[in-house]
Amino acid sequence: MPFLLRLKDKSMSDEIRAQIEAVLEKDKVVLFMNGNPSFPQCGFSDKAVAMLKNLDIEFAYVDVLSDGFIREGIKEYANWPTIPQLYSNKEFIGG
Repeated sequence: MPFLLRLKDKSMSDEIRAQIEAVLEKDKVVLFMNGNPSFPQCGFSDKAVAMLKNLDIEFAYVDVLSDGFIREGIKEYANWPTIPQLYSNKEFIGG
């Protein structure tokens, strides 16, 4: 089944939403990013990681490149079209 058709399926959307909420529940600060903090895969993700590290903020991360459903789901979740996305206390801070 094509990627975009599966994502539009309500049950898949609910599953992705539950996964995102579980991540946000687990950690106080979460960065949904391209790549990982040691090897960011875009300039904006790199700048977000640098900012958090410079402020000595501990954060969890999700590499959206490793899961296309999460990559598209997080955009829908926050109603924000780009990555990275930063959350603090389950609240969307910005991208």
